[in-house]
Amino acid sequence: MADEAIPILHVSDAARAVEWYRRLGYAEEWTHRFEPGMPAFVSLARDGAARLFLSEHRGDASPDTLVYLRVEDVDAVAKEFDAEIVDQPWAREVHVQDPDGNRLRIGAPQ
Repeated sequence: MADEAIPILHVSDAARAVEWYRRLGYAEEWTHRFEPGMPAFVSLARDGAARLFLSEHRGDASPDTLVYLRVEDVDAVAKEFDAEIVDQPWAREVHVQDPDGNRLRIGAPQ
């Protein structure tokens, strides 16, 4: 197993968030609840390489988090979210926000 960093994003409704992140190519790997009706903790993966955790638990993450994601095709992301591409010296980027206010800066190296 390789070392990896996995951002944890706070969400108010995990099922709604999972559907939103599917638009970015993420698929649900698993969901954990200590008991039925308890807050959800969800693992998402994209192409088996990039992962995000979504948590309904209080205190797991701060609202308004910013995560940077690298992708091969930023044009496809821009089209999916009707977002403007910003050309930076290091990448072509789009800026989007999930339903819970978490900010994603998504870029493809130039």
